[in-house]
Amino acid sequence: MLEVPLDYQDPDGEKTGVAVSRLSTALPGKRRGVLLLNPGGPAVGGLGMPGTMASALPKSVLDRYDLIGFDPRGVEHSTPQSCGLRDPSVPGLFPYPAADGSIAKNAAHAEAVAERCAGKAGKNLRYYNTANTARDMDRIRQALGEKKISYWGQSYGTYLGAVYRSLFQDRTDRMVLESNVDPAKVWAGQVAETWGKGMADRFPDAARVAAAQADTLELGTDVAEVTRTYLALADRLDRGPARVPGVSTPLDGAMLRNMTYALLLENDTLPVLAHFWKAAENLSHGSATAADTKVLQQVFAAPAPSAGIPADNQATMFMALTCGDAAWPEGVDGYAARSAADREKWPLTAGMPANIWACAFWDKPVEPAVEVVKGGSRDTLILQNRRDHATPWESGLGLHRALGKGSVHVGVDNGGHYVYGRGSACADRATVGFLSTGRLPDKDLYCTDVTGK
Repeated sequence: MLEVPLDYQDPDGEKTGVAVSRLSTALPGKRRGVLLLNPGGPAVGGLGMPGTMASALPKSVLDRYDLIGFDPRGVEHSTPQSCGLRDPSVPGLFPYPAADGSIAKNAAHAEAVAERCAGKAGKNLRYYNTANTARDMDRIRQALGEKKISYWGQSYGTYLGAVYRSLFQDRTDRMVLESNVDPAKVWAGQVAETWGKGMADRFPDAARVAAAQADTLELGTDVAEVTRTYLALADRLDRGPARVPGVSTPLDGAMLRNMTYALLLENDTLPVLAHFWKAAENLSHGSATAADTKVLQQVFAAPAPSAGIPADNQATMFMALTCGDAAWPEGVDGYAARSAADREKWPLTAGMPANIWACAFWDKPVEPAVEVVKGGSRDTLILQNRRDHATPWESGLGLHRALGKGSVHVGVDNGGHYVYGRGSACADRATVGFLSTGRLPDKDLYCTDVTGK
């Protein structure tokens, strides 16, 4: 456990803890240094990530680095924060409009959540931002006795890595950023400007899986028909949620969309998603079978909370970061207009990305968003899937533009939220070669060799 300043502008003031783990290389003679790891989220703990990555990386990488995991400040074992939210899930924060497009209830809920966090967690929550998390990473570097660190960040972790690289460029060695956030759009723009198109690009992958089983699933015989079935189902559940036996939370349109979002993250779960749609379709018509109920119960099953960690810890820190890194627009009317336009343009996301979040009522950030440094050392590999709905293709290009000649972009003709180890030998070779030797590809790549997609 590393003790770090809560507020780096007051280094001798209140402290907070950061939990760190290390998996050392078995060959100290070949050791280059440390590889810090972050799994994204925002606000996912990373203490166990070294073990996960050790099983995925080849010996040529594992021989060269101690793998370092950490729970970011405020997350899980690192002085966990809590707003005391009644709905502790992160999806519960995603504001889908009502069936008629109204956001009145969303606005009231967003304001109530912001007020609850202010009352429960207080003003200290504003210091749990990405800039301070990056500063914590440099304290980890110091504690490990390293002159520089290498880093692998996924999803939100790509933004964290870009911020670290900008604040501590002379202490950055090799950096892999996988499934990327556009630092120019943090965070309101990242959500409102990319998620609708990202879902439109990714959804057909799952629709094709469902269409291939048209005889049994009866959701449609092609992508267009499956999409129409899904949109009609979501609208039906918006207007009349359905009860799943043995599950306390009803299946409504928002839950359907949130489960769809989650199961689109990996190609391996697309068949599960198609069967979930079929079970939800039958449930909405009152004709669910025992097999349908089993599918729904399995999808709804939530992991047991960890001892000593507040149930709403990730939701709290998700808001602390997305609301506290940069200011969001104010004014309910503006959100209503933008959400209505977004709902018409991107029906699969139903206006949610442009809708009002608790961030509209949040305290002003304690500091400006970090300006990402362009150029500098050529030390960053960007991995990005073409059909990633969580951090879409355009946001990966945005990060590449922000870093300029300091980065190389490796795009992959694949869907889902993760790149390495997901079927592209081209992308895997570029990653392993860079970490093992320090050599980046001579130019940007587009990998089309994906298997099992």
